[in-house]
Amino acid sequence: MKNDFKQAKKNALSKADKSSKQSMDKKISGLCRKLNKIKDYYTTSSCAGRILLIQREKRKMPSLFLFVTHDKTSFKELRRELAKLSRKSKKLIYFKQEPCILHIACQSLDAARKLLERAKLSGWKKLGIIAIHRRIVVEISSTEKIEMPILNKGKILVSDEFLKLLVKEANSHLERIWKKIKRLERLI
Repeated sequence: MKNDFKQAKKNALSKADKSSKQSMDKKISGLCRKLNKIKDYYTTSSCAGRILLIQREKRKMPSLFLFVTHDKTSFKELRRELAKLSRKSKKLIYFKQEPCILHIACQSLDAARKLLERAKLSGWKKLGIIAIHRRIVVEISSTEKIEMPILNKGKILVSDEFLKLLVKEANSHLERIWKKIKRLERLI
């Protein structure tokens, strides 16, 4: 099994990035590099959290993502994006601040347990083993999240005052997520 894991790790880490962004988030890249250097782990997917405007549809398609940033945003930037969308879109648009998510393949259940313990010590609350048959996969996810309708039929649904508060909260959530990422990186 050790050789199977070693080969799976080599294969996974040699593949091209399949994300729509085509690169790893800077805020989580240090943690991923550190995990990938340890013989018992390799990362299979990651996101350090993001803010986006998305059109809600039954099927998830890249064209539904109308604005995406993996950094903090400003009221001015978000207001400008909403103004553009209000002229173009007659659909329901959601504002989302999404949490960090990280998937790590583990050599053994003991390695998974150790990783989960370190994540818990770092302040992560939503974590567990999500796969155990083909390979052992740990999921670590933050709980900071905002999701709400913000534009409908070309009309912005909230005041500028509320939008400023929304941006402040979303940015604050991202900062908390990034601190947890750094704490886990230090404990690994």
